[in-house]
Amino acid sequence: MMSGYSFVLFLWVSLFPGPVADPAHYLDEIKTELTKQWPDNRTINLVFHGHSVPAGYFKTPVVNTLEAYPYQLLKQIKARYPYAVVNVINTSIGGEHSQSGEKRFVSEVLPHRPDVLFIDYALNDRRIGLADARKAWESMINEALKRNIKVILLTPSPDQRVDLLESGNELEQHALQIEQMAATHGIGLVDSYSLFRQQIQHGENVVDFMSQVNHPNEKGHALIADALMAYFR
Repeated sequence: MMSGYSFVLFLWVSLFPGPVADPAHYLDEIKTELTKQWPDNRTINLVFHGHSVPAGYFKTPVVNTLEAYPYQLLKQIKARYPYAVVNVINTSIGGEHSQSGEKRFVSEVLPHRPDVLFIDYALNDRRIGLADARKAWESMINEALKRNIKVILLTPSPDQRVDLLESGNELEQHALQIEQMAATHGIGLVDSYSLFRQQIQHGENVVDFMSQVNHPNEKGHALIADALMAYFR
């Protein structure tokens, strides 16, 4: 059953969806920069801020950096923009939730001067709850937008202990909240939660996308990377 909070949030998102950024155009200025050749080009910084999944943890303690979605995305970007100089900067920490990420945001994330900032904390935010998670995400979003940084939020990837087909489950509640924040601010959204749920609805087994109970494998990361690439086409 959907909780009262989740039901109200669902109604808000459904009735007042707001302008979630259009992937086809949200990064138009960045895409123009990516097409420029030396000596007119500049370095584009993509900063990934979150927990163990963007950090590249597969079966802990193994970290498969190059198979994780930040670097899968980089590979796709470079195939499309061969003249571009692109930095992937990962400020993610395994086990961290958004409150901790917010505390070091100004000192450890913004100095990298992101052109695009990706935030992915929802899996671990279950430990702090929806209200505290929202405060932390809103703080980071607002700090980034004050500096004209493009922001793309990610909803949670799976935890096999949660039934993604169960309406109102704890991951869905965080996914809905993240969707609503993206709509409120008119920023980017990649709904990882829905990507994996759709695979299950189509008859796939979520285990085939996972390296351990709460970390995607290369195939799972590819789902996220492909969705992120929609912003760079």
